[in-house]
Amino acid sequence: MSEAISPVRKSSAIPKVGFVSLGCPKALTDSELILTQLSAEGYQTSKTFEGADLVIVNTCGFIDDAVKESLDTIGEALAENGRVIVTGCLGAKKVSGAAGEGDVNLVRKMHPSVLAVTGPHATQEVMDAVHLNLPKPHDPFLDLVPNSFGIAGIKLTPRHYAYLKISEGCNHRCTFCIIPSMRGDLVSRPIGDVLGEARALFAGGVKELLVISQDTSAYGVDVKYRTGFWDGKPVKTRMLELVQALGEIAEPYGAWVRLHYVYPYPSVDEVISLMATGSVLPYLDVPFQHSHPDVLRRMKRPASGEKNLERLARWREMCPEIVVRSTFIAGFPGETEEEFTHLLDFMREAQIDRAGCFAYSPVDGAAANDIPGMLPLALREERRARFMAVAEAVSAAKLQRRVGATMQVLVDSAPGMGKKGGIGRTYADAPEIDGTVKLLPPEKISKTLKVGEFTKARIVGTQGHDLVAVPF
Repeated sequence: MSEAISPVRKSSAIPKVGFVSLGCPKALTDSELILTQLSAEGYQTSKTFEGADLVIVNTCGFIDDAVKESLDTIGEALAENGRVIVTGCLGAKKVSGAAGEGDVNLVRKMHPSVLAVTGPHATQEVMDAVHLNLPKPHDPFLDLVPNSFGIAGIKLTPRHYAYLKISEGCNHRCTFCIIPSMRGDLVSRPIGDVLGEARALFAGGVKELLVISQDTSAYGVDVKYRTGFWDGKPVKTRMLELVQALGEIAEPYGAWVRLHYVYPYPSVDEVISLMATGSVLPYLDVPFQHSHPDVLRRMKRPASGEKNLERLARWREMCPEIVVRSTFIAGFPGETEEEFTHLLDFMREAQIDRAGCFAYSPVDGAAANDIPGMLPLALREERRARFMAVAEAVSAAKLQRRVGATMQVLVDSAPGMGKKGGIGRTYADAPEIDGTVKLLPPEKISKTLKVGEFTKARIVGTQGHDLVAVPF
């Protein structure tokens, strides 16, 4: 038996892997490949099972003695560490199971608590198991890239805010949308990878993290909310646990976490509770698209859209400070004047803080194009304009209520250290899509503003979609 380990400097901040390599030189070269990849990704190796975060055992299964040695070593690692990944020839060996069970994996049968089992020359499968159970600390190659955020890579946004994509694709088949045909069904990123990227962004100076996907509420549905690992702790791959963890990571940095593309499922209520405690921003970007039940059915929208007024009332009761932004479609095929009037009434009653509206566009490949009753373009545009007039009136009235309040503002622009003012945003304003705060010259001569930092400001007026404030 040879132990492919090396002495390391003890550091609790760097994940450590114990490694035992058994068997022939071919197995040894497999071990070398795995250890090389571990080192490249920033893992350290441990000389003892007890000092490791997990243990990899590369096994041999050629003869009975080798099988026994491998099984004994796995048992020893489990007893002393408890978290073991098995690879190598024994990992591919099957034996007869119980009656009616067929052949079963020998390692799993003898040691059912191992984290993962692979066969020989399976470097990537071993690394996948390591990533799932002990997320990598960094990639030294990425760390050397100028202006990058380490494992989070290069961002095209200003350095003080960044987008964090948690999944790709979508399981819904809304008739106006062709995203699933381009991006496929929902594929959630491993929660350890998502949280690792978030921490790298906060550590690199990001003060506002914007969580995005096609359907943020559905995070983890595709993997049945399986348990992943973050900092060696189990975390469910689900929206609630993700948001909880993001809030905890953001707190030491005093940073914001903002949620986008949240479908209004009942489960979102749990996230509203986190907003009420200040863990994440009390801001939701919810793509309602319409209000009339018949239009929603033609759109094939999920989440029982006809109950959205009830949901909004409940959310505001749970978190009075919550701000809701949404998008809508006017002139959807078959939309009657009565259905459109229903949408205008919904806007007035729902009091959506920020709303955008698109006139229906017959995108190639969209199933809605075949729905009877395509409206003339002029009528679609006219309805969009009528909707926006109502939406802007609601938004302006809500902005007016902010006058006199003191709010935290994230500074986006501050020429000359802000001596003559600048531009910022409150928690109610996502970059690019919502309003801004026009910052007037500070009251105190000594006061300066810096891009990417927060300032307190007193709201003194409004300008269209924007606020006017004096920093202090």
